[in-house]
Order: sequence, then C-alpha cells, then structure tokens
Amino acid sequence: MKIFLMPVTALALVIQPVSAQIELQQAFPALSFTRPVDLQHPGDGTNRLFVVEQRGVISVFENDPAAASKTTFLDIQDRVDDSSNEEGLLGLAFHPDYENNGYFYVNYTATGPDRTLISRFKVSANDPNMAEPDSEVVIITIPKPFSNHNAGQLAFGPNDGYLYITTGDGGSGGDPQGNGQNRQTLLGSILRIDVNSTAPGLNYSIPPTNPFVGNTQGYREEIYAWGVRNPWRMSFDPVTGWLWAADVGQNAYEEIDIIENGKNYGWNIMEGNHCYNPPTGCDTAGLTLPVWEYSHALGNSVTGGYVYRGPGVPDLVGKYIYADFGSGRIWALAYDGVNPAVNNQLLDTSLLIASFGVDQDMELYICAFDGKIYRFKPTPTGSSGQLPTLPEKFALGQNFPNPFNPVTKIPYRLDQAGKVSIAVYDLNGKLVNTLLDSMVSMGQHSVNWDGSDVEGKLLAGGIYFYRLKVDDIVVQTRKMVFLK
Repeated sequence: MKIFLMPVTALALVIQPVSAQIELQQAFPALSFTRPVDLQHPGDGTNRLFVVEQRGVISVFENDPAAASKTTFLDIQDRVDDSSNEEGLLGLAFHPDYENNGYFYVNYTATGPDRTLISRFKVSANDPNMAEPDSEVVIITIPKPFSNHNAGQLAFGPNDGYLYITTGDGGSGGDPQGNGQNRQTLLGSILRIDVNSTAPGLNYSIPPTNPFVGNTQGYREEIYAWGVRNPWRMSFDPVTGWLWAADVGQNAYEEIDIIENGKNYGWNIMEGNHCYNPPTGCDTAGLTLPVWEYSHALGNSVTGGYVYRGPGVPDLVGKYIYADFGSGRIWALAYDGVNPAVNNQLLDTSLLIASFGVDQDMELYICAFDGKIYRFKPTPTGSSGQLPTLPEKFALGQNFPNPFNPVTKIPYRLDQAGKVSIAVYDLNGKLVNTLLDSMVSMGQHSVNWDGSDVEGKLLAGGIYFYRLKVDDIVVQTRKMVFLK
C-alpha cells in the first residue's frame, strides 16, 4: 500500500462524470478504528465483520449499523513492526472451512531481521470472538530489503481453495534490486500455495498447476504471476472467477490488472502502459498490460477493491469498485474481457481510503483513515433499512470469454443445494444442448460449453442463450456469442 500508494492513468478510453445518485454513509457510526487496512467476514454464517488495524489488532463486531461495541479478536502488536508508513499487520483471510477448523491467516511485517510473515492462527475453542495468540504457525517468511512495498493481501481462491498472497518488489524506488522480473525471489509477485497439505521442509505445498512447478532455472514454484510493484489489494469476483489487483505505480501511473496464471505484468520494464526501464523503446513482448491505468493527475496511490455484487446499489453490479488513497476518488470500472474498459468516477471524497471489504451478503465496505467504515447508501431500487440480504438464493453469471471460440465458462452460485439444470438454446428458443442436469451442492460452480450440440456436433456461430433452473424453477437466462 503506499500508504502513500500511487495512482493510475486514464487510458484514452472513457471517463464518465461523477454520479449524482451514489452517496456514502457511515456503516457503523458508533465504531472507530486506528488505520483500518482490511475488512473480512469469516464465511461461517454468523454475520460478523473483522477489521484489521495496521498496528497489529483485529477487531470483531456484529454486522449491524447499530453496533455499539467491538471485541479484540487478536492482538499481536508485540510481534508486528509498524514503524514505517507501509509496515504493519496488512492482511487477513479466513480458511474456506473456518467454521469447522477455526483457521485464519494473517500477513504482517516484523523486525530483527526485517521480514514479512504469513502466519496461521486458530480461534479459541471457548470463545468465537477471540483468537489464540499462541497458536501461531509461520507458513512463509519473506526477507524485506526495504521498509516499503509490502503489498500484504491474502485471499483464498473461490474455485481452487488455494491461498493467494501479494508481495511487493522489496521497496525503495524504481525496484533497484530488479525483483519484479526476478523469478528466483518471492518478491514482486502474486504467490499461490496449498495450506491444506505440506511438502518436505515447508508448512504448505505447491499447487501442481503453478507455472514453475518442476523448473530447473531456480524459479520459485510458489509464484503464480509476477512483474508487480506493490499490489495494494486484490480480490476475486465470485461470478467470473477473475482475480483483480491494483498495482501502485512509481512516478506517473497507477494500474488495474486481472491476474492470470503464469503472466508477467511488466514491472519494472513498464509502469502501466508506459516504458519505465528503459524510459523509451522498451520491449513489451511477453508482458501483460493493465486493463486500466490512470495518471497522477487523478491521484497518487491506487487502492484496489471488489467487483460489486451487493444488493444495495444495483447500478454498480458487475463493476470493479476501487479508489485512490491520495485523492479520495472512487471509481467504477466496467470490463467484460472483450470490449474496451469504461471508467466511471463515482465520488470525489476527502477520505484517505486504505481498503475495501465485503460482508456475507456481498455488500461493499470502505476502510478510511479517519477511523470509520463506510458503505454506499442504498439507492431507491436497492435494499435499504438494516444491512441488506441477497434477494435471491441463486445467481447465474455472464459467461466468459464472450464472444468465445472455442470454449466458454458459465459461472453460477447456489446459496443452498439443489437440482440444477443449465441448458443452451438458439435464437428460435430451440434446446440445443443440456450442459448440466444433476444435484449440486451450495457454493460457486461453473460449467463449460464448446459450441456443440447434444450429439457433439459443432453449431453455427451466432447468438445463443443459456438458462439456469434450480429445482425446476427458472432462475435466469443470459445471452452469449459463439464465434466460428
């Protein structure tokens, strides 16, 4: 995080004006925090929220606007080094099976020697609002050459259950050690590990589909993607499965990336879409450029957010919501993987926005350094009153890629188990293929379609529709385009 993070450039695409309909409100007026840098829910159905304070404290409270008090869940200030602006307790992730195993993971910086620690803790067996400080198991230790660029986000993949970790380039300015392009270090990367099993000498194992498994060049097998500077906040979109990350820039540009397995995101060859080292004439072959950038005319340190899937502001659904720590601006980025991205400025605030988070109903929250947690005020067409709940038990996502050839993925979500049917129809409403017809457990799921009919014959290119039915009730129908 730069808690002086650096911003993003406006591509020569569209920047929309401020929306007059979007407003912020304090989510929990009676509560206040010291430099809140993360907000998570435990995924156990208890409707609690956990706020991470940079100094080394995690607080828990009921997800209720009238909440009048909070409880200290974990206090590791004696282990956390927050002496520099970008150091401290920076990230929290609950194990997908937290309800049963009580495990959660934190990312923090420590001294003697300077290092980043990824550690596992366990909740108390006697009190669900209190962790056991002595239960710490260090999963990974990463040496820190400088105090800044620590990144610090943790997130479990919704489809694979692996733990994803952001690391910065090691700090100073301009990546003097060249860590962004050095695959023999864990710095400057998005890491992916399996915390449910161990390998010899490790408190984790390497997922078999990581890009450098079994390499002979000395590349770290934990690396999922690399070439990042200081990815301050990443998040998964549960509908598309895409991993979004905001990478803080150096002197001129901030960027938004969609992180994919084995991709190189260019730092320090590139800063956003622009040459950095060398300053001109750089070779972009093999690099993945951002889906969006903005210049320091709009801010100086990007704060990554989430694709909005909450019920409160329907107009924002499907858009990536992010902000700038320095300028206080909040944007919504629309991107479908096919068409150029469109950026819409929602608000121009005076807040120092350090992070975002979502609750169990996927409503979005904003952590600011005035000590308050904010949320979008529900619009007239959205939910209102107490904290909103999802209006439906099931959701059908947009297929991706779209248009597609040869294969597309269709994501869907079940909030309870049921008999699921996903079928494809042509423009005349004729059934051409049934992709799924069986009992499915609750959670995030997906099916693939390769443009073939029920007999396996390739269909003509064009527009098709896919429909989700649960327990023989039609939930939703969406359109897709097959290119041939």
